[in-house]
Amino acid sequence: MLREACKQVKAWSTLPSGTLPVAVNISGHHFHGDSLVDDTLGALADAGIDACNLELEITESVLLQNVDSTTVALRKLKETGIRLSVDDFGTGYSSLSYLKRFPIDTLKIDRSFVENLHVEKDDAAICAAILAMSRQLGLKVVAEGVELLEQLEFLKSHGCDQMQGFLYSPAVPAAKFESMLAGSPKLVSGSR
Repeated sequence: MLREACKQVKAWSTLPSGTLPVAVNISGHHFHGDSLVDDTLGALADAGIDACNLELEITESVLLQNVDSTTVALRKLKETGIRLSVDDFGTGYSSLSYLKRFPIDTLKIDRSFVENLHVEKDDAAICAAILAMSRQLGLKVVAEGVELLEQLEFLKSHGCDQMQGFLYSPAVPAAKFESMLAGSPKLVSGSR
């Protein structure tokens, strides 16, 4: 999947919108295997793309399985220019100490907090706290599962960097994404 994602980044680089970065979820098995760094660098080289166009998403639980080896792997990846994000933030161990220990660029707020933030004050408070903390730590935030305008407005008003979810589009094949991109780059990227 990683190699295919890198090939797709290269293919999209010829579009009028220019190169689009892509985020790829990394499984715990692959992350804690011996070849993650080599596999990732090989995929980038084979596709002929810059490391800054790739973001690896790792869940909290995977990050905290073996902290010492995780730290080494993340630092090696980060040194190449690859961006790193914590997927499903808030649903794992939620040990905030790793936010300063690991070289993380982005937190992805789990959809379980976004789903009812417009009607549940606790979910709204959690999202607002994650957004405020992230700003203080210099981290980018992506909200997952945005489906309603009320959710979008709340997240925008609290400084969320990007949103993803059915409000924008369900998952689509690459060709459909290219058509959507040609029609509305701002909508597809989920940028504010």
